[in-house]
Amino acid sequence: MHSKHPVNPLRLRKVPSQFSWVDHRLVRDRRLDACSHAAAALYLFLVVVADAEGLSYYSDPTLMQRLRMDGATLAQARLNLIRADLIAWRKPIYQVLSLDGSAQEATNPERDVAAASVHVRQILERLREAHP
Repeated sequence: MHSKHPVNPLRLRKVPSQFSWVDHRLVRDRRLDACSHAAAALYLFLVVVADAEGLSYYSDPTLMQRLRMDGATLAQARLNLIRADLIAWRKPIYQVLSLDGSAQEATNPERDVAAASVHVRQILERLREAHP
């Protein structure tokens, strides 16, 4: 295994006081593989500007200017992200969605069975606590 050393130690990244991050599961779970370059650019922009709940509101003209896209490209990128279950949108609000509990994860039957058994156990424990 290679040891990692910064290429430029004077420019180490620090988590800023404002809130934003990019979840590594986007790459690890191949969530961006089905997205166009325009969709990936829109997603990065939305992640960077979103508040702690993933919410932001930028008008189409502003997004088109900032991302250098025409209206059709923006609309297609937005639809691509909605279909990929990465964002929700109700004009003018964008929401970057949690990757937890996504439609993509829900299609794994083994994971569904494991999650269901955990929920059943939790329900039984609560019932026992409520009715000793």
